[in-house]
Amino acid sequence: MKLKKLIITLCVSVSSQPLYAGQIIEPSMVTIPAGQFEMGGAKAKQQPIHQVAINAFKLSKYEVTVKEFRQFIAATGHATNNECWVWQEVTKDHDWGINIHKGNWQTPKYAPSANHPVMCVTWQDAKSYASWLSEKTGKSYRLPTEAEWEYAARAGSNTDYPFGNDPKQLCQHGNILDQSSAKALARDYKVKYKAIACNDGAEYTSEVGRYQANAFGLYDMIGNVGEYVQDCEHENYQGAPTDGSVWSENCNTDNPMIIHRGGSYSSGEVGSRTATRAHAGTGNASSLGEGFRLAETIILK
Repeated sequence: MKLKKLIITLCVSVSSQPLYAGQIIEPSMVTIPAGQFEMGGAKAKQQPIHQVAINAFKLSKYEVTVKEFRQFIAATGHATNNECWVWQEVTKDHDWGINIHKGNWQTPKYAPSANHPVMCVTWQDAKSYASWLSEKTGKSYRLPTEAEWEYAARAGSNTDYPFGNDPKQLCQHGNILDQSSAKALARDYKVKYKAIACNDGAEYTSEVGRYQANAFGLYDMIGNVGEYVQDCEHENYQGAPTDGSVWSENCNTDNPMIIHRGGSYSSGEVGSRTATRAHAGTGNASSLGEGFRLAETIILK
C-alpha cells in the first residue's frame, strides 16, 4: 500500500510540473550589417524598384519554432485561435482546396516536432510573443520591417533568388513546392500544383535550418513558412519609405492586410523569389505556410 501511494505521489509530482520553468529560450540572432540595396522586382506589386538604406539590426537565424513559441504560451497563458486555414480535399462541392477547420499551433499535424516552424499563429500572436520576450530579456525584439526582411533575404544579391536565377537549385536552399510537395498535395487533398523540377525531401514543412543558409547566415528565408513583417499591405511601392522603417500609413482601405514574405513549402518558382510579396489578415491563422522570425533593434549606447 505504501509503495502504491509513493508511485501515485511521484506521478502527480511529475505531471504537475509547469511547461515553462522560467529559463528563457532566446532565438539565435545574426547581426545584419548596415547598407543600401535596390528593393523590388518585375511584378506590378513590386514596383517601382527603389533604393533603400538599412541600419544595422539583428535577425533570427531561424524561423520561430514550436518549442520557442510554447514557452511563451506556458508563461503567459496567451490565447490563440482554435481554428486555422488548412488544406481541404477538392470535391465537386468544394474546389478551392483550403478551408478553416479546428486546429492550432500545437496540433501534431501542423507541428510535427519542437523544431518545426510554428504555424497557425496570427500576426497579433507574433507581436505578442516579441513583446513578451523583450520584457523578459530587456532586449528590443520585434518583427522585421518589409525592407529589412528583403535586404536580409537578398544578402547582397540582386538576382531572383539569393543564390542566382536557376529555380532548379531551389531545393538546396529551401523547402519549396518541389516534386515531393506536389505529390503530397495531390495525394492528400487532390490539389494540383506544378512542381519545381527538383526534390527537397520534405512534403510539407521541415525542421528549421535543414537547407543551405544565405550569405548572411540566415536559414529558410526562402520557403518553409512565409514570415510576417510589421508593414501593412500597399498595392505597390509608390510612397514607400527609403530608410528601412515600417510602412504603416495609407494602408489598403478596402480590406486592410499585413505583408508576409519568403514564400512557403507550397510556393513555386515565382512565389519563392526574393522580391515576391504576399499578404494575410492581422487575425489570420494558417497551416498553409505562415509563420515568423524575429528582428532585434541594435540599441547604441
